[in-house]
Formats: sequence, structure tokens, C-alpha cells
Amino acid sequence: MNGLMLFLCIIWGFNFVIMKLGNDVFPPVLFAAFRFLLGAIVLFGLTYIKKIPLPGKRELKWYILCGFLQTTYFNIAIQISLNYISAGLTSVLTYSMPLFLSLMAHYFIPGEKLTVSKIIGISIGIVGLFLAMDIQFGGNIWAPILALSSAVTWALSSLIFKKKLQGCDTVQFTTWQMGAGAIGLFMYSISFEHGQSHWSLMAVVYLLYSGILASALAFVIWSHILSKMEASKASISLLIVPVVGTLSGILFLNEDLNAITLIGIILVLLGVWLVNYTGSARISLQSHPFLKVKK
Repeated sequence: MNGLMLFLCIIWGFNFVIMKLGNDVFPPVLFAAFRFLLGAIVLFGLTYIKKIPLPGKRELKWYILCGFLQTTYFNIAIQISLNYISAGLTSVLTYSMPLFLSLMAHYFIPGEKLTVSKIIGISIGIVGLFLAMDIQFGGNIWAPILALSSAVTWALSSLIFKKKLQGCDTVQFTTWQMGAGAIGLFMYSISFEHGQSHWSLMAVVYLLYSGILASALAFVIWSHILSKMEASKASISLLIVPVVGTLSGILFLNEDLNAITLIGIILVLLGVWLVNYTGSARISLQSHPFLKVKK
């Protein structure tokens, strides 16, 4: 199981490099739209094979909202940010999500109050975020903030799932929110993007990796891991993802990593680890994302 978890983290971490490369051949949001359309097609096929029923009206409205938050906006923010900041930094800011989710859970989910250890972890993570952004006065600050907002919408979608969609079929949820999110991405691309797509063998490879491996297959693997492992252990293991994203950016994209950014990344990872590891309620991510709470 540890090997499968490592495989999943490598898929998701390396996908930040694939997305950045995909931006060279597609308009960034259009690339994300193609990616999730492909992933949704695969998952709809899976629901047909498994004879998973159609969602009810009550669930469908929340699926669509989560699709907008964690697929449409989430990926618009990431894809645009990748054009201005490194893949490594984008992955770290995105996977700071548990920091924001812990704050939201404190106010909206009974039994998941902040502890002293969690507050320390959040504080360390926030300091790390500012260092990782390496903000300079007069510099370009909007791109890292946009990337950071993706973590906020991811956390909000997780909160909605926890409050409104407990007990729903996770494959059904992932399939329909991904499909709805893909429609939103296409609508944004048609309305605001004007770049050209440059189809080639490598362009297809980028889409196959992001759509089938990093979307459909990765979410199925993650659900399987959560069924076999403690949720808290699985969530801690996800901290490998931004590390893989950072190292992949250095190895494959020749991205620079200065000392301040490195210290910031380490603090972010430490803060996220403290938030997930400590306390009686431990939060994990599922299918980008789902929640399980171990009491």
C-alpha cells in the first residue's frame, strides 16, 4: 500500500510539470478543459460498468457547485498561475489547502475545533507561505495569490462535501462534479482565451497523462487507498505531492530554487503536517478532495 501511495503522489506531483508544458501548446484553461473532459468520459464509463445510478436532484445541485469550485475555478487559478510562477511554488501553494480547511472546519463542522497544536501548525504554514511566495514590494504579487486562492476554493468544496454530501457515492460525486467543472472550463476558455492550440504527438501525451492518469486513474487509486489505510496516514502521505512537484520543476523545467523559497516550502509542509497529524479530528483528502474524519 505504501508503494501505491508513493505512485499516486508521483503522478500528482509530476502533473504540475505536465500542466506547465501543456500551457506551451494549448491556451491554459482550454488544456484543463480537455483534461477534465477526458477524465469525466473515463469516469462516466466506469459508472456505467459499475451500474452506479444517476444522482438525485438534491445531490446534483451540490455536485455542480463543487464542480465549479474544485474543478472550474481551481484549475483556472492553477493554469493561469503556472504561466507566471514556477510549477514547484504553484504545487506548494495549492497543497496548503488543509490549512484553510482546518480554519473552516473549526467554525462549521462540530467536533473539529482547533487545538493549540493546530494553531501552531497553521501559523507556521502561513509564515511559510509568505516566504515561499518570496514577495518583494513592487513585484508581481497577483500570480501567487491566485494560486493560493485555488487552495481556498478546494477547502470550501471539501467543507460542502462534509456538510451536505455525507454518504453519497464517491465515484458518482467525482464523475459528475468533474463533468460539470469541465463545462465551466470550456465556457471560460471560449469567452476569455484567444490563443491557438498546437496539436502534436506530445500535446496528446500531455492530455492523456493529465486526463487519464492524473484525473480519472489517480482518483480511483486514492479512493482505494482510503478504503485500506487510516485516513490520517493517507493525508499525511499527500504532503509528498508538492515535494515531487518542486523537484520535478527543478529536474525537468530547470526552475530555480533559492534559499528563502526552500525555507518557505519546508515551513508550509511542516505546518500542513502539524495540522493534519495533531488533534482528535484528522482531515484527509479524497478524489480531489473528499473528507473522512476519524473520531
